Amino acid sequence: MNFTLRQLRLFEAVARNASYTRAAEEMHLTQPAVSTQVKQLEEDVGMALFEHMGRKIFLTEAGREMYEFSRSIAQKFDDISMVLDEMKGVKHGALNISVTSTAKYFAPYLLAEFCRKHAGITVNLDVTNRATLLRQLADNLPDMAIMGTPPSGLDLEADSFMSNPLVVIAPPSHPLVQAGRISLHRLLQEHFIVREQGSGTRNAIERFMQQRGLSMKTTMEMSRNEAIKHAVMAGLGLGMVSIHTLELELALGRLTILDVEGFPIVKDWYLVHRRGKRFSGAAAAFKDFVLQESSRFIKIPQAEVDA
Repeated sequence: MNFTLRQLRLFEAVARNASYTRAAEEMHLTQPAVSTQVKQLEEDVGMALFEHMGRKIFLTEAGREMYEFSRSIAQKFDDISMVLDEMKGVKHGALNISVTSTAKYFAPYLLAEFCRKHAGITVNLDVTNRATLLRQLADNLPDMAIMGTPPSGLDLEADSFMSNPLVVIAPPSHPLVQAGRISLHRLLQEHFIVREQGSGTRNAIERFMQQRGLSMKTTMEMSRNEAIKHAVMAGLGLGMVSIHTLELELALGRLTILDVEGFPIVKDWYLVHRRGKRFSGAAAAFKDFVLQESSRFIKIPQAEVDA
């Protein structure tokens, strides 16, 4: 057999994603290029690694064996790369960071300053939802992740580095904007547009309501903060979002933060990685940078958010 490490990495990506298209996006290649390499690998091993049923692909028995093998080889190669990076210091290297969709509003500012300090480090940033990020952490894919409160089920190390106030938003024309301090009882007479089940924002808000024996009337669930903000601006209901998502809308006067009893719900942002993970020089430098210097480069949008 005469297959290459590149073919193994591409095969592993296809198997893990159960998709040639998603693997191609992850590896920054075209879908035909990935398909060609996997087909060549199958020819080299002399066995089919995938079976196709309709539009879905499944690993064959040989494919399952090859998947475990390819994951082990890829991890060993990454370990070698980390050791060599450590020997070179932090002048060079690669950094894989995953962030939840809400963190995309400030993560680029962190990375911009980090890259100015470490120009030789290449950063790969993946913006995804909480459920996907947790799967990535379970598979030990990113060097680190930025997210809200991490779950207790995974063996993770998490360091808080910044507050994350969750606020209630309304269009400037909404009657409650002029109402002054708003009780929760009055607020919950309104209809709400909320994030999807499983999102960190949704979890925090539901926990807040459950602790008080309350529930909201939801008219829509949306998977993107931008969609929620536009729906609120259109008058479809009120929203509850992280204040980090609101800099532009507050500056332009398109949305208003309501003064509500018990709000903001102040949570934290966390830098998360698998416990015991061996860091490259680049990853260690990034962790130190975030925990020590992030507050200098991230500004919380100005609004009345005193708890």
